[in-house]
Amino acid sequence: MTTPTRIVSTQKVTMPGRLHEVGSLQEQIDALRLEGERMISQAASSSELNDVEVRYLGRKGKVTELLRNVGQLPSEQRPEFGQRANELRGSLQERLAEKRRMIRIEEHDRRIREEAVDVTLPGQLYRLGRRHLLSTTIEDVKRIFIGMGYEVAESPEVEQYRYNFDALNYPEDHPAMDEQMSFYITDDILLRTQTTAVQGRIFENREPPLRIMTIGRCFRYEAVDATHSHTFHQVDCFAVDEGISMADLKGTLARFAREMFGPETRVRFRPDFFPFVEPGAEVAVSCIMCRGGGCNLCKSSGWLELGGAGMIHPSILERFGHDSEKYTGFAFGLGIERMPMLKHAIDDLRLFLENDLRFLGQF
Repeated sequence: MTTPTRIVSTQKVTMPGRLHEVGSLQEQIDALRLEGERMISQAASSSELNDVEVRYLGRKGKVTELLRNVGQLPSEQRPEFGQRANELRGSLQERLAEKRRMIRIEEHDRRIREEAVDVTLPGQLYRLGRRHLLSTTIEDVKRIFIGMGYEVAESPEVEQYRYNFDALNYPEDHPAMDEQMSFYITDDILLRTQTTAVQGRIFENREPPLRIMTIGRCFRYEAVDATHSHTFHQVDCFAVDEGISMADLKGTLARFAREMFGPETRVRFRPDFFPFVEPGAEVAVSCIMCRGGGCNLCKSSGWLELGGAGMIHPSILERFGHDSEKYTGFAFGLGIERMPMLKHAIDDLRLFLENDLRFLGQF
């Protein structure tokens, strides 16, 4: 049996770390093999194993540097040295692949243990959002009036003085004209105090017959308490055509009240004054709690006030060029907050805007 030829370099070969002190290239290969295998076996994670791979098999790794020294050997020693160095690289690659497979299994099992979910535990309940009580009330109002043939019109919250007051026949000495009752932006611009302001915008651009409703926020300079707020919602409806009478107004509001509060609801009209209607009336509905018998909600009167109504003043029609002898019309304004307060016996207006989920979650 032929004894293997011992490879001895007669030239100085510079190796990384301490390997240049080894007496022969074969000893360097053996030492590098042992060191690489030890480092691979000690790697405890994929990142550590990647560092070991770069240290030994990377572009500047120890095995790579060893192969680059082949050119410094005598030509007769190069084949055998190259073969042994390649065997070293292949051996380390196999060890790395095997170790990587083991680490991946261990890491996968560890992740399964750490992320395990006990399916026997009760599930986590998530709160579901719901529409605000005022939003649902507004949708109900729209549905009812659209069902009666009314067209929904949009109007601005920042309104001109002439639409908010002047076009609605307000006299100069009317209490609502007091600057303290309105939020003025300029002398001619203010936050609308009533959705009725849409009437002038419609009358100056369209001809009868008209059946219009608008709904939205209004603003008044008032102290906030259980029954008053600086911001509130209002629906305003008006109809103009030939032959419209007070009977049409009463029929419209009676149908609305029955659909909003129940089929047994009755409507009461009492004379009242509003600058933009003549005659004017206060509209009330029979108490939904006692059905007219008297209770704390209606203060034993049997009736709950809902808003104001009346026949559109002829001077308003004439102001916008509509013949008051030919056309008549009615108008009414109702507070949106008032409706759920009546339906659910809510005694404080502030609850709608405080975002208290204990209150809002009941509806």
